[in-house]
Amino acid sequence: MRVDVRRSLNGALAGGIAAAVWAAQQPLDKRAFGSRYDDVELLGKAVAKGDGWQLPGLLLHIQNGAAFGATYAQLRRFLPGPPLAQGMGLALAEHFALWPLVAVTDRRHPRRRELPELSGNGRAFWQAFYRHALFGLVVAALEAHLNAEAEEEPAPVPATSNGHGDLKLAVGAA
Repeated sequence: MRVDVRRSLNGALAGGIAAAVWAAQQPLDKRAFGSRYDDVELLGKAVAKGDGWQLPGLLLHIQNGAAFGATYAQLRRFLPGPPLAQGMGLALAEHFALWPLVAVTDRRHPRRRELPELSGNGRAFWQAFYRHALFGLVVAALEAHLNAEAEEEPAPVPATSNGHGDLKLAVGAA
């Protein structure tokens, strides 16, 4: 089994776009969930001083989405179910696996006093759940579209009922 670079690049593009959709809709979900939790802010304020955190935060967020998308594109071939379920399932698995790390963020983030506390914050948890589900659906739909050509399977090797193939067909004598 080898890694298909084109599949990974398409997955990265899908993941980057899905992360941008996530970031663009955050103002709406912040109002809907009544939580000021913002992933772009969390990332940006980890690397930038002062008020210039928006662009670095957005770029890191899109980069993370691209990395997820490239990985998803390679793994998807081995997962059961339709692409939308696969994408949402993997994104939500990431959410559940990584959410406990917010305790570290609450204690160690360089600008933690400027951010909402996330440990024990049910609104932020469900907000992140929603964001991951949305991201998973978008990345899955885009990746499936971008890699549709790669999904075409090569023609099977002509075979007989014994499973060893048909020598005449294999050498073109038939």
